[in-house]
Amino acid sequence: MFLIFFRRDGWQSWDVKARPVIPEGMPVLVDDDLRFDDVDSERPVVAMNRWLRELPTVGALAQSTWEKYARAVRDWTIFLTQQQIPVFADRKLLKVGLGLYAAFRAAGPVHRRFAASTWNQHVSILAAFYRWAVAEGLAQAEPFTYRAARGVFGDAAREVQVNLAIRRQPKPHVRIKYLERDFTDLLLCALAGRRPDGTPDPRCRGRHLGRNRAGGHLAVATGLRLQEFTNLLVPEIPPLPARRTEAPIPFPVPAGVAKGGKPRTTWISYDALAELHQYLRLERPAFAAGSDWRPAGRAGALRVTKDRIVLAYNADYDRGVITADCHRHGIRRTRLADLSHWADVMVPRSDHAHSRRWLRNGGGHRALGDVEQTRQHLLRMTAP
Repeated sequence: MFLIFFRRDGWQSWDVKARPVIPEGMPVLVDDDLRFDDVDSERPVVAMNRWLRELPTVGALAQSTWEKYARAVRDWTIFLTQQQIPVFADRKLLKVGLGLYAAFRAAGPVHRRFAASTWNQHVSILAAFYRWAVAEGLAQAEPFTYRAARGVFGDAAREVQVNLAIRRQPKPHVRIKYLERDFTDLLLCALAGRRPDGTPDPRCRGRHLGRNRAGGHLAVATGLRLQEFTNLLVPEIPPLPARRTEAPIPFPVPAGVAKGGKPRTTWISYDALAELHQYLRLERPAFAAGSDWRPAGRAGALRVTKDRIVLAYNADYDRGVITADCHRHGIRRTRLADLSHWADVMVPRSDHAHSRRWLRNGGGHRALGDVEQTRQHLLRMTAP
């Protein structure tokens, strides 16, 4: 059986009355003898081509999908022909053919075997073809057996049918590839500027090697996502246990940086956590020595905003938060509580984007990320 792809070019010379209405690029199956019918009946290939042409009406719009469907039906038909089983045989005979085909694709020649995912795709395609053929009165039955199951999608549950020919596939987490221990050790040595044997590498020209090693060890030990790792704050580092332990130490991930805004708990080894605390206690203060910058604090906020207008993405919300925080600490009647000292960015940005609703900032759920994102909005709004 041949598989070709339809092209309209030169249709005027085909001895047809009008231009064919077959979609461009549609697969067409043709028997080896280039015939579509016998003396008294059409061959199954005619039904297959009709089914393929109707695929766009059921949501299959991509040419790559048409090709996959055509190849699956073609391979199944060729195998049944070799076993002298008609494509539209009775159910008993089709089930025999399905059993032979499953064994062939699972334990036959190596270059003909299917992985579980490929086999399941072929099964779903053939099931769709036979359901269509039965509905059109072209087939007596399909070769597949189903069982009832209960599918849960979010908060809704409904009865579904499961094809028993489907092979079981490993869960997604089974396919996760972990770094081998020797490669991890080599990576951490490189981050610390050391050779594989742990001795200093004189060719290393890196800076802040202690930070690099501690951060790399933290990432490997906890498995933090990129968003979680880059937005991690020092106060969120769990304390180091008083005694060394071989058991993993819980490492909470706050909702603000976790995927989907859902807090979770991962784990870290004692060695990785001890190395991180050593950097925070010793090396980081050493690198920061001599710097005159200090966090502004509440009193500093009054100093840095003197005679200035505070730009905030949601000025009303931010002003309310800061005012309440000042009241809790006994700082009252400050200029930060005055509306005239604030300017909002959300409203002009939404107007600039011609949006009928207030657009979210889209920052990193941290003060610095929100400020940087707000600055980008202002730059885009004022760009020439």
